[in-house]
Amino acid sequence: MSPLEFVAVAITLAAVYLTTRQVVWCWPLGMISVALYAVVFYDAQLYAEVGLQAVYFVLSAYGWWAWVGGGAEESGLSVRPLGIGHAAWLIVAGAVGGALLGFGLARLTTASLPFLDSQLAAFSIVAQWLQARKLLQAWLLWIALDVVYVGMFAYKGLYLTSALYAVFLYLAALGYRSWSDSMRAEAAGS
Repeated sequence: MSPLEFVAVAITLAAVYLTTRQVVWCWPLGMISVALYAVVFYDAQLYAEVGLQAVYFVLSAYGWWAWVGGGAEESGLSVRPLGIGHAAWLIVAGAVGGALLGFGLARLTTASLPFLDSQLAAFSIVAQWLQARKLLQAWLLWIALDVVYVGMFAYKGLYLTSALYAVFLYLAALGYRSWSDSMRAEAAGS
């Protein structure tokens, strides 16, 4: 465990907790955490995760904008459910994107665990997009991804990051419950 990994974990925990509470400052804090994690993952030869951090950075900027004023009538977004058709399209996109990235990393780099890393990265992009759009099912996808991430990071010796993803399981459940309550309260109020 490096000091950089320790700092990245602390900032990431704060950012994810703020996300569960729908606090808009989760996005700039998340931008800092992903920049730090890009270095941590590069050192661990998890190159899909490095690229994922760059995508997270862009999606965090988008999420910040969307949460502040990118919703209906520029008033910000409300939590809502994901439609079945949209979900099916995102599953296909994640699977195909992960497979293509995995083949590329396996052939062109010294990536460790190129296919697993790539599938996790692709579906993490899907989850982050859902979260930026305040779609409730983002949290369910994060729960599934976090279970696998815990094992992958432990295998790579990133024990603190593995523990972080175990905490993410709890935070994802908290986020799902909190966002569900928010969605129900808004529906009851309209």
